[in-house]
This record gives sequence, structure tokens and C-alpha cells, in this order.
Amino acid sequence: MKKIAFVLLFLSLSPIFSQQNIDNLLAAGINDAQRFTSDYLNPATDGLMYSMNHGWFNSAKAKKRFGFEISLVVNAAFVGNDNKSFVLDPTNYENLDFRDNPGVARPVATAFGDIENVIVVVEGESTVPGFPPQDAEFELPTGLGESNINFVPTAFLQASLGLIKGTEIKARFFPKVKTNDAEVGFYGFGLQHEITSWLPADKLFPVAISGLIAYTHLDGSYDFTNTNIVQGEDQRFENDTNTWLFQVIGSTKLPVFNVYGGIGYLSGKSSTDLKGTYRVQSGFVSSEIIVDPFSIESEVSGVRGTLGAKVALSFFRVNIDYTFAEYSGLSFGLNFGF
Repeated sequence: MKKIAFVLLFLSLSPIFSQQNIDNLLAAGINDAQRFTSDYLNPATDGLMYSMNHGWFNSAKAKKRFGFEISLVVNAAFVGNDNKSFVLDPTNYENLDFRDNPGVARPVATAFGDIENVIVVVEGESTVPGFPPQDAEFELPTGLGESNINFVPTAFLQASLGLIKGTEIKARFFPKVKTNDAEVGFYGFGLQHEITSWLPADKLFPVAISGLIAYTHLDGSYDFTNTNIVQGEDQRFENDTNTWLFQVIGSTKLPVFNVYGGIGYLSGKSSTDLKGTYRVQSGFVSSEIIVDPFSIESEVSGVRGTLGAKVALSFFRVNIDYTFAEYSGLSFGLNFGF
């Protein structure tokens, strides 16, 4: 469970720590570091928001009053090739430029990319009067592409309970987990209502149609003060992610095997803050003390479509579905209920 919790929040952040010193990024100045980090992390934070919203439903048929189901849901949102790199244009940066062919824009890796040996230069400050400044030169981080990881996973427990006619409430959560350095929690709530339950011939119809509204929240932090990445105190990343899903669902309602699908709209926002005190040792801000350097935000919105199937054997059910979206994904559920 702890390993899954770490993946949820820090899959997107670990390449920076493992492959490149944050001191190098901050050496270019806060604005440049913020711009690069935002472009670098966007595919990971966006993919996380899509992955968080897979698996909300496996049928359009609402449960009867006090009928319930408990599910273990595992999701994966896939990152396409278009999101494995971004074009870094030095003219949009204040102090950062490429060592080779300076001033010329070129693709560089995102958190899911694999573009190596991209060397950049940050003009330094002169420490001795009369001597030219010493430039800082370093390699930009690559991403998880070198490990052939091209998806953002999520996993959680989900419960559904039937209430009044045609209505069920849903809740999903990942228990708050805290390790020595990391802490992450995840929860969500949904309301599903079956429209066809109000039709006079409901029991004769072979299909059910319903609507779903769901909210999901993730928050976490990672304290890396003791890693000596860069000198300073109370150094950490903090993340806060919130999403809304609006979905129309249709499904068959047969005893054993059923198919289901739906059209929905996802909207979400993720904020990641770099907190703490940093003493940068090189580049444009050499020896400068920086407090709470920057905050980056990412927003997603778009239509999604889902197709899936479910097999029911008494109180045990298995379902699998695929969602077509900007970050398409696969969802698998093990469900127990009455």
C-alpha cells in the first residue's frame, strides 16, 4: 500500500530528484525554474487527474434500497507520445539557454520522456572583480521513458450504497499513508441516479440509463530536506488535486454478463508547490537564499467515452473497461456485494 501511495503523488516528481539536482534548476532564477518545471510535470499531473476518475461505474442499473457493493479498483491512464516531450524555446527564458545551438528551440523530455544529453547553460555571477562570470552548465533531466513507463496508475477502495428509488451514493478512498518523508491521501464522492427507473415499463427494458456526478480529491507532501539535494531547511513538495466528473451511463441488465458504456466530461485542477528555504550555489542566483520558490498549476477539461463489460457470479463480480480521452485509460475492478 505504501508503494502505491508513493506512486500516486510522486511518480511525476522522482525524475527530478534522481537525475538532476534542484540547485541547477533554481540556478536559472525562479521564473525559469517555474516555467521549466511546469512544462516538465504537466503530463504527469494531467495524467493523474484522468487516472483518478477511471472506474467510477460498472453499470447504469442503480442498486436497490440498501443494496451495497465494495470494490477494489485499479486504473492506469496512458501517456501518449505527444506528451513525452515539449519544445523549450530559450527566447521564453530569462537566463537559460542551450550549450549547443544557443537561442534555437528544440524538444526536451517531460516527466515521461527519454531525451538525454541535453546540456543547458546559465550565466553566472562574477565572484572576483575584473574576472568574467562563471557559467553554470548542467544536463536537463530525462523522464520515466527510459524505464519504459508510459502510464499513471491509481488504486483505491470504492463503496456504493442504494438509497431511494433509482439513486445510489458512491465513495472511494485511499487511506492516508505516511512514511518517513512522504504523506498522501485520496478520497472521492459520487451520486448516480437511474433515469429509466421512473419509466412505467422499467422491468421490461433490457437496458438502463443513468447520470453520475463525482468529485475526487488528492493531497500529499514530500519532504526532501534530509536528501541534501540543495542546502536549506524544511524543503518539500506539496500537491493538491481536485476533479469533477459528469457522466451519462448506459448498460444492459442481464443476470450474468453485461456491457456498459458512457459519455462524460472531466474538469480538474492540480497545484504543486515547492516550499522551504534554498541556498543556491551556482548560476544566475549564486549564493542567494530563496524561500518558497514557486507554485505551478495544471488544469484539464474534456470529453471522455467509456466501454466495458462485467461478469456477475452471485455476490462476486469482475469488470473491465477502457476510457477514450486525452489520457485514455484502462480500469479493472473486483466487486463484492448484495
